[in-house]
Order: sequence, then structure tokens, then C-alpha cells
Amino acid sequence: MIAKIKAFGQEVVREMQKVSWPTREQLRESSIVVAVACLLMAGFAWIVDTLVTAILRFIF
Repeated sequence: MIAKIKAFGQEVVREMQKVSWPTREQLRESSIVVAVACLLMAGFAWIVDTLVTAILRFIF
């Protein structure tokens, strides 16, 4: 059991060395893109919600 855990740990270390980590600049740019996309989607959902609410209030 201990040998399996040790082998797993070694495999994890080997795989983590293969990972291509982003630079600080790439990470910052990606974070900005994600934040802007989230804000746009939230704005779209708010507009649709407001319109549907207004339509339903008009009907009922």
C-alpha cells in the first residue's frame, strides 16, 4: 500500500514537470478576458430577466 502511494506521488511530480505554466502576463490577460466575459454574460442575463419580467407583468 505504501509503495503504491509513493509511486503515485512520483508520477504526480513527473507529470507536473511536463505542465506548461503560463507567464504572469498571460495569466493576467486571461483573467481579464474571463472577468469581462462574466460581466457581459451577467449583463445579458439581467437584460433578458428584466424584459421577461416586464412582459409577464404586462400579460398578467
